[in-house]
Amino acid sequence: MKQIFAERCFVSDEDGPNRKHARTLTVNLAESPLGWLRARGLVGDRQFQAGEMLREDYERAALSQRTTMLWNAPPNDKGARSSGSHGAATLGQIDAKQRFDGAIAAVGSGLSDIVWRVVCAGDAVPSAEKALGWPSRSGRLVLLLALDRIADYYRIN
Repeated sequence: MKQIFAERCFVSDEDGPNRKHARTLTVNLAESPLGWLRARGLVGDRQFQAGEMLREDYERAALSQRTTMLWNAPPNDKGARSSGSHGAATLGQIDAKQRFDGAIAAVGSGLSDIVWRVVCAGDAVPSAEKALGWPSRSGRLVLLLALDRIADYYRIN
C-alpha cells in the first residue's frame, strides 16, 4: 500500500473551551477511510476486499464527475466551438457500471448511501454520518452490514 505521510495539527478542548491543547499527528494521505478502518481491525478482510472491488468498479466505470477537459474526445464536425458527444463508453466501462449498479442494488436503498460516501467518495465515517443526519457511531455498523452484502454479491469467501 502506498504511504504519503504528513504532519497535521490537532487542537482539542479537553480542559474546557478556554484552554485548548494542540498536538501534531502523523497521517497517511494515501490511506482511504476503508483502509483506515481495516488497519485498526474495525473491518474484516472480506469486507475490505468487497469495498475495494466496489471502488474499483466505480472508478473503472468512470462514474465520478470530470473536473478537467476530456482530452481523448474525438473532434466534432460542427466546428471548434460547438458541443458534441464525448465518445462512446468502452465495454470495460459498461461491464464495470453493470457490476457497480448490481452491487448497489444488492445492498439496498437504505444501506447504499453510507457505502457510496465512504468507499466511493472517500468520506470518513463521521463525516458521512453527519451528512446523512445519522446519530454518531451508527455509520460503521451500517457500513459493515452493507459491505457484507457487497461481499455476497461479488461472491467473496
